[in-house]
Amino acid sequence: MFTLSDTPIDADALKRLVNTQEAGAYVAFEGWVRNHNEGQAVTGLEYEAYEALAVKEGNKIIDEAQKFSILKAHCVHRTGALKIGDMAVMVVVTSAHRKEAFAACEFIIDEIKKRLPIWKRETYVDGSTSWVNCAHNHEAVHETAQASGAKS
Repeated sequence: MFTLSDTPIDADALKRLVNTQEAGAYVAFEGWVRNHNEGQAVTGLEYEAYEALAVKEGNKIIDEAQKFSILKAHCVHRTGALKIGDMAVMVVVTSAHRKEAFAACEFIIDEIKKRLPIWKRETYVDGSTSWVNCAHNHEAVHETAQASGAKS
């Protein structure tokens, strides 16, 4: 399952969601807000998402990860303002064996970063901001969301 959250991610709760007696392996990825990007000092960031599409596509990615013969998987991505050190995204996967869990976890985070309409605006030490690493065109998706009446 894929979800968005405007509150801190509970790593222990996510681990419990994928725990099963059939699992021989558990792999997790945590993405944190760092204090720099491309040579600039970062003081914080904000994530914005086109929620309906992000959740739909995120769940599709989790379903696609079943090709790795996993047992369970879950991903949560934050939205809203985050501080340095906050967890921005977490992927958890269980499988019978470690190779499949590692492969599925990497697949999920890579596809989330490529395919989901989630945007990151960094704030720099000088007070300026910039949208960075945006795979989807921010304005075009917002226009689509507004035209369809969807929540973004």
